[in-house]
Amino acid sequence: MLTFHVITLFPDLIDTYCSTSILGRGKTFGHFQLKTYNPRDFCQDKYRKVDDTPYGGGSGMLLKPEPIFAALESIERAPGSPIIFPNPHGSLLTQELIENLAAQSDIVIICGHYEGIDERIKTLVTLEISLGDFVITGGELPALTLIDAVGRLTPGVLGKASSLADESFNDGLLEAPQYTKPAIFRGMEVPAVLRSGDHKAIAKWRREESLRITYQRRPDLLKEARLGAQDQIFLKSIGADD
Repeated sequence: MLTFHVITLFPDLIDTYCSTSILGRGKTFGHFQLKTYNPRDFCQDKYRKVDDTPYGGGSGMLLKPEPIFAALESIERAPGSPIIFPNPHGSLLTQELIENLAAQSDIVIICGHYEGIDERIKTLVTLEISLGDFVITGGELPALTLIDAVGRLTPGVLGKASSLADESFNDGLLEAPQYTKPAIFRGMEVPAVLRSGDHKAIAKWRREESLRITYQRRPDLLKEARLGAQDQIFLKSIGADD
């Protein structure tokens, strides 16, 4: 069973999110585990001080190495399991990386805060990830994003394996549009093919719409997508070869 180990100054934030909705049910039914570790609990001074000013001057405070090292060393985990630090220097988080992480038995996530962390903490890290080219106040949101994305791939969390089959990025493409009742809402009608009962025609429509949307919004994905001969013919018909 996969266990997430999160080193964070705000364990309640992590615990609350992971105790609600789909992740909450998955955790309750034992499909994955979540353990949090507050660096303050590993401080040796009476003030439980986890940060200090940077050498050489500069604004802000940095997380000190001693509590983080101690917290990590307290964790029981599989040898070689990944230790992840979310920060702008990291590699972009992708579905491929998420799928690789889902095969692990333990994942450790170190959440930074304040101005950053003492560089020596990075000697513990095996993988740095980034959500994009922007800066936020701490590592908890990226940690939760990672837990959500990996956790939902854990067997049993979503309940039905089929619900994963046609999602965006599973075959390198964006997902086709989806509709529910009513068939007509404020003049907007569900495509007739989806109400036809013709499963072959529906599958063809969804594949073509997936290709169309990917070409229009993320054409870069087509370079690596798994495309068949019919896919190539359709893309050519909508000008993707222009």
